[in-house]
Amino acid sequence: FIQMLRSAKKRDVLQLLRRAPEEMRPFLVEAAVATQSVASLAALSDFLDFSKEPKSLLEKFLYAAAFSPRPSGELLHLVLDKLDGKPLAPETWETGIVAVGSLVGKLCQQKLCGLQQVVEHGVETILRGLRGAKEEPEVVIYLLALGNAMLPETIPILLDHAEDGPTAVTTAATSALQRFPVPHIPSKVKQVMRRIFHQKRRSYDKTCRLAAAEILLDNHPSPMDVINILLATSEMETEMATFLLLKVQNSLHDHHHLARNIMKDIMGDPRINNYNFFSKVGISSSFSGPLTVTSDLISTFGLDLLFLEGGFLRKSVSDFSLLSHGQRLRAAQVTFEAQGMESMMGENLSEGEEEPELMAGMSATFFNVQLRPIIFFQGYTDLMAKVLLSSGEPTSVVKGNLLLMDHHQVIPLQSGLQVTVKLQGGLGLDISADMDVSIWEQELKTSVNARGSLTMDFQAELDSPFLQATLRSQTEVETSIHFDTMLRFSSSPVLMCLQLREEQVPYR
Repeated sequence: FIQMLRSAKKRDVLQLLRRAPEEMRPFLVEAAVATQSVASLAALSDFLDFSKEPKSLLEKFLYAAAFSPRPSGELLHLVLDKLDGKPLAPETWETGIVAVGSLVGKLCQQKLCGLQQVVEHGVETILRGLRGAKEEPEVVIYLLALGNAMLPETIPILLDHAEDGPTAVTTAATSALQRFPVPHIPSKVKQVMRRIFHQKRRSYDKTCRLAAAEILLDNHPSPMDVINILLATSEMETEMATFLLLKVQNSLHDHHHLARNIMKDIMGDPRINNYNFFSKVGISSSFSGPLTVTSDLISTFGLDLLFLEGGFLRKSVSDFSLLSHGQRLRAAQVTFEAQGMESMMGENLSEGEEEPELMAGMSATFFNVQLRPIIFFQGYTDLMAKVLLSSGEPTSVVKGNLLLMDHHQVIPLQSGLQVTVKLQGGLGLDISADMDVSIWEQELKTSVNARGSLTMDFQAELDSPFLQATLRSQTEVETSIHFDTMLRFSSSPVLMCLQLREEQVPYR
């Protein structure tokens, strides 16, 4: 469909969009974004009216832009133009800002940062918005956009917010910093992470301290850092200490982990590797293991579960990653967070901890693009309304078709002939998530359902006056993964059931 649109005129694309039945429009918008021809972008500009179109169609357009494998400056210009100075629904605005971050990051990877004015305009839009943001959720969205952009020059801004912001802001800033590759995590970042983890200037939420510890452990840690983190666990609450110790032990089993050799040396010291340290009996856990291993590619599944002392789930992170030739791609990461549950059930807070607002929500990252967070409920009244009016339908996180690969190359051979190579890869994705809290049954259920199908089309053509040859291959693979957690906290200890189901993978 994209190949057909690439040769179409603006008038034809616009007519197609306007005359298409309602249910076909999202697909056509995604295809027009992926085409990225001058005609298709001009047609989209005329067709999309951000004050009238349904939210779902606008989100489709913005996410299709955010996931574009090699976006053009014109696509970023179109997104900025549509967001500029118009009254938008909060969801559309949030999706738009994280999409701008993703587009800026990808254009900078193509070395277009200083060359195209529109990229500078995109960066300035995020930074100006961050400076002017008054509300906490607004600040969080701009920080997530900076995480998508991954620009080294914004690291000092992220560090300021990580160290001085309220819990939600600190969490967003540290998670943005976690996405930077190792070369961009200098000693200044590590100094701030040490201050957060060891609470040198003020106290921080558990999740912020653990994120700071992870940044220290995942980026060529010094032996002293590892030892200090391990020593700190003896003064922590059981659950937090259990979680951290498992993180450290995981890195010993992971052959690709940068700290593996340091950890092995430290574990040789009986003052640290002893029963007193590693006998914590919390129910929090951290696990990572391979799903598929080939000579070129390793795909892994990781699961982190952080509980509170009373047995409530504070945070769960399920992560599917691909490792190939030293590069890591976060294919999918889904995070559930719940806070304030313990006070509702009459649990006591730890000393010095502020009472957090009752809240549950989730956030997701796909193919290194952070999506806007989804809040299930915020505050007791909202929870009661959602429990009483619950539709039982899962929340759609992302659904649509993405062009993941789009490659065209002409290769001159030694014989003087030329080979033209074309590769296209498309992904159909449908991910939904659900969180169900039953106060009467004292149960918490979360479920993530991910379905995807990948199609790749490869073509190599040799064309000369006396000979023509074409090699073509088409590959299709479908997969479906369901991940469920169920907690029952009516008795102590809390009962927990985790289930990861993977359906058969047809491969053609």
